[in-house]
Formats: sequence, structure tokens, C-alpha cells
Amino acid sequence: MHSAAGNAAPLSRAELRRVIAAIVIGNGFVAYDFTVYSFAAVAIGNLFFPSANPASSFLLSLATFGAGFAMRPLGAILIGHIADSRGRKAGLTVSLTLMTLGTWLIACLPGYAAIGPIATVLMVLARLMQGLAAGGEIGPASASLMESAGYRHRCFMVSWRGASQGAAAFVAALVGAATTALLSPAAMHAWGWRVPFVLGGLIGPVGWYLRRHMPAAAPQRRTRLSPRRMFAEHTRPLVCGILMMAAPSVSIYLTVFYMPAYLVRTLHRPLAISLLTACLSGIVILVVTPLVAYAADRLASRKTLQYATLVASLVTAWPVFWALTHGAGDLAALVIITAYVALAVNNAGANSVLMLEAFPAERRAAGMSVIYSFGVVLFGGFSPFLVTWLINRTGDPMVPAWYLIGATLLTLCALKGFPEKTSAGAHITCGSQPPA
Repeated sequence: MHSAAGNAAPLSRAELRRVIAAIVIGNGFVAYDFTVYSFAAVAIGNLFFPSANPASSFLLSLATFGAGFAMRPLGAILIGHIADSRGRKAGLTVSLTLMTLGTWLIACLPGYAAIGPIATVLMVLARLMQGLAAGGEIGPASASLMESAGYRHRCFMVSWRGASQGAAAFVAALVGAATTALLSPAAMHAWGWRVPFVLGGLIGPVGWYLRRHMPAAAPQRRTRLSPRRMFAEHTRPLVCGILMMAAPSVSIYLTVFYMPAYLVRTLHRPLAISLLTACLSGIVILVVTPLVAYAADRLASRKTLQYATLVASLVTAWPVFWALTHGAGDLAALVIITAYVALAVNNAGANSVLMLEAFPAERRAAGMSVIYSFGVVLFGGFSPFLVTWLINRTGDPMVPAWYLIGATLLTLCALKGFPEKTSAGAHITCGSQPPA
């Protein structure tokens, strides 16, 4: 693999592995913290958002989960600007530091019964801090990976950022399953839910060290670009990119992060099955995402496989949830969910590279961060809350299927309108061959 940035010497294979390790561990840590919060949502709701109605406490906890996403656009602009103006490593270090602080605050925070409303305020503050960090994480991480590879290896390199989310979901579910199996329900409610956050807090410093010492693909041209100018000069890729985030963000937050709660609370499945589903989904994302990206690198257009997988997930969404809600056994449910995840959550490589290539290098991190963060806020972050609320109001357990279908249709329309460019900046048409 050769560096595509500037005229710098290509990174060696050992340096490429160091870049991947620094990004995967750091980005996986960010995804891990969001995942374990969703698994601990019931306990957090009871301890920090007490209510006479358990459903209300759970909804308030999910709303706080979504509140972290409200800070993502601000994090995208601030940390993305740091990454573009001061270097990728600076932005990546800031995001990981904020995430680590938020994680330790959640792990150590006394409950409402001990310190009253301050506990609720601080829990929300911790989530906002994590949201700020996550908003600025994706752009610098994706840009660092892409800039470390030649044109024909970009999707594969960037796919490891998406694969790290699968690894994080797997580890988070594994930790959740282990603590649930080893501790009594009373112990889990009292303190056991904090264990995954403590373990995550220990990973943070490791990721910080790796990022501080990871090699750069090339000397970076540092600029100062106001958000207003970026939006004015890149309106089409920003708008289409945000809309393109509908399907991937809704898919991962409903089929991976929300699915355990949906299986237990709505479909009354055993808790062990729900956690096993999350584990298997994480493994599928970890394995399938790089394979799909490897194939995407060998096609003339970044869009080809995206169209194929989006259409496949569109036509299978309704049958998947129909089977889950109409008597599929636990083993069958595991197979159905993991198969659907393989279809719906696999395009992180081609999807991200298509977006990154629409921006010049000095605006790439901020542009990607803005697209990802605004897209997740609009479509993914509050989807568990909205789906839970709609199920409670309508009594229809098929709500997630309709939500996924709507998001996928929107992404297909946006993908068609997104400007595709070669590494030289020229638009390409179907069948044309980009330069090496």
C-alpha cells in the first residue's frame, strides 16, 4: 500500500498496522461506551431517573442516550476543525480524552438516592461529554486510515473503523453477558452495571498512547476554514451525505444496540439470547465489513456494492421482523438477526471513502465528521427512543421494520445524488476506471 497524500514516502506494513491499531482501539472504545450504556439503560433509568412508572424511567434513560447524540454536531465542527488545522493526531487525541473522562464519570457517579438531582445532571453531562467526543472521532479516524493507503486500498483501510464498531459491540455484549451470569440481579442493579464502564475506562489511556505515537501518512497542509465557508462550498456532498447516513445509523442502532432491549421487553425473549444476539452481530460486522470493502476496492464505482446491499436489506427488513414477532424460535431468531446485520451493516468502507473523496484533504476530517454526526443525530441516535415510544403507543412490534424501510429508501435516494469523484477530483461515470 502506498500513501495517497502528498509526496511523502509510503508507510511500511508495520506502520500501517500501527495506524490501524491506534484507530481501531480508540474508535472501538468510543463505540464500546455507547454500547454498554444501551445495555445498562434499564439500571441507569432506575438509579438516575427514578419514576413511579418503570417504563418512564427506561424512556428517560434512552432519551439521555440520545442526548449524547445532540452534542455530536458540535463535536464534529470543533474536533474536526482541530484535526484539519492542527493535524489528525491532535483531533484524535482530544476525542479520546473527552470520551475517557465521560466514561469514568459514569462509572463512579453516585445514584439519585445518594446525591439527589445532581446525579441526574451529572449523568446527562457525562453523556454530553461522550457525545462531543464521538462527534469529532469519525472524521479524523476515517481520514487517517484513508490517507495511509493508495486509491485501490482505501475502502479496505477505512473499513477497519467500521469493523471496530463490530468488535466493540461484541466485547460489550460479552462483558454484559459475563456480569449478568456471574452476579445476582440485585448485585447487577446495585453496582454490577458499572463494571463495563470501569473496564472501558481502563482502555482509554492505551488508545491515547497509541494515537500519540502513531505515524502520519504525510505532512498535512494545515488551514483555517470557518464552518460557514465549508457549508457554502460543499453544500451538495454535505446534504446528500447526511441523508445517506439514514440507513447505516438506523440499522446499527436498531439491530445491534437496541435489539437486546427489544427482544427482552417487547418480544419477551430470554436475556441470555438477547446478549448472544449482540455478540454474534458484533462478530459479523467485524468480519463482513472488511470483506465487502475489499470487494468494493476492485470496482470502478464506490456506489456499486452500496446499491446492492441497500436493496437487499430493504427487501428483507419486513420478513425479518415478521419472523421474529410470529413465533420464530430462539435459535432461528439468532440466525435471522445476524444474517440481516450482515446485509444491513457492512458498507462502512465504501460509504466513508465515497464521502471523504468529495472533500479536499484540508477539509476532509471536518466534512466527514459533520456528515456522520448530523446524520446519526437525525436518524440513528434517537431511533431506540422513538421506536420504543411508537411500540408503546401503537402496540405494533413491527415498528422497527417500518423505520428501517423508510431509512433505507432515503439513503438510496441520497446515494444516487451524491457526487462521486476520482482521487484526482474528476467525476466518474459508471464503468469508468479511476487512476491507480
